[in-house]
This record gives sequence, structure tokens and C-alpha cells, in this order.
Amino acid sequence: MSYVSGKHLPPVNSESAPYWEGCRQGELRLQQCGACNYIQFYPRLLCSQCGRREMGWVTASGLGRVKSFTIVRRAVSAAYEPEVPYVVALVELAEGPTMMSNLVDCDPEAVVTGLPVQVTFDDWTDEISVPMFRPA
Repeated sequence: MSYVSGKHLPPVNSESAPYWEGCRQGELRLQQCGACNYIQFYPRLLCSQCGRREMGWVTASGLGRVKSFTIVRRAVSAAYEPEVPYVVALVELAEGPTMMSNLVDCDPEAVVTGLPVQVTFDDWTDEISVPMFRPA
């Protein structure tokens, strides 16, 4: 695992490289099965619906709704201390999959389940842009 200013960087491998390339370009990309059309997140070799290996990539709308969330008031490490309090949420994307991410550009106390959100990207390094969400 890598670190930038003490933050953990996600691993980039052959399955996830197209996802991270999309993030760097400001696109939220999801895998779609060529056999059954199921859209999934996180990137995998096989379709989690039908088990086939016919995975391709689609650009998502970047829209979703908060499915669940928590407000972090005590940082997990010194690297995250300047961001406290921050919101970690499960976001149900318009395309179906759910992903965990941070909510930004909002008052943590104003977040509610069902809140419409849209993706934004935070550049952590020249290679890694992390998708986050803000109120739509």
C-alpha cells in the first residue's frame, strides 16, 4: 500500500486500471457484463451476476443517492485530522451499484439518507483521482 501525506492510496491493478484512468479523466467508469448487461462496482474479472468473463466499461452518469452514512468525528490518523468532521457514505448509483465514498461540499449535519448526490474527483496524486460525492 502506498501513502501520500499519510493517506492510503488505492491499489491499481489490471482489473482496476481502466476505472482509475477514468477517474483521472473526470469520469466514473463501471464494469458492464457483455453477456447479461449487469453493471457492477468494484472492478472484477468476472461478472458477479452471471459469472462470465465478458466485462467491459461504461461511463456512469455520476448521479446517485445516499443509502447510508456516518459522520467521522475522530480521524483514523493524523493525515485525516484536517478533514474532521467528514461524512463516509454508501452511495447507490443511478446505474444500480453501491459504492462507499466521502461526501464533500456540505454540512455533515445536513446529510440525510436519500440525499441526491453527484460525483466529483479529488486529485491525491498525478496518477490517482479519488471519486467523492457532493449534493446534487
